Formats: sequence, C-alpha cells, structure tokens
Amino acid sequence: MNAVLKKMSRADKLRAMEELWDDLTRNAGKFDSPSWHFEVLEKTERNIRAGATKFVDWDDAKKFIRRRAK
Repeated sequence: MNAVLKKMSRADKLRAMEELWDDLTRNAGKFDSPSWHFEVLEKTERNIRAGATKFVDWDDAKKFIRRRAK
C-alpha cells in the first residue's frame, strides 16, 4: 500500500475520495462506460420497478459515512 495512504486518517481518505470523484465527474462525458455497466443499470431499473430498491439522499449518505469514519 502507498506510504502516504497509510498515514492518512479514514476521514482524510474519504475526503480525498470525494474530491477525486468530483474531479472525475466533471469530465464524465469524455469517457465510455465499461461494458458491464449497462447490465448493472438494467438490473437496478428492474429492482426499482419491483420496489426492491431503497434510496437515500446523497447528502444524508455522506453525513452517515462521515459519522462512521470518526
């Protein structure tokens, strides 16, 4: 494992992941999705229609993750 990562706290790692994700999504239109992605989306859509999927607000999910990381 990278020595820098070993020194980072869990909260710092989560913040770094969020920053990386924000950066990657700014250029999302420039990349092709992997071939398996379509299958996962179809399965998710089927689960939504069947009522088998539960949604959580993204801001609430981030707060939950941050609380658990402390």
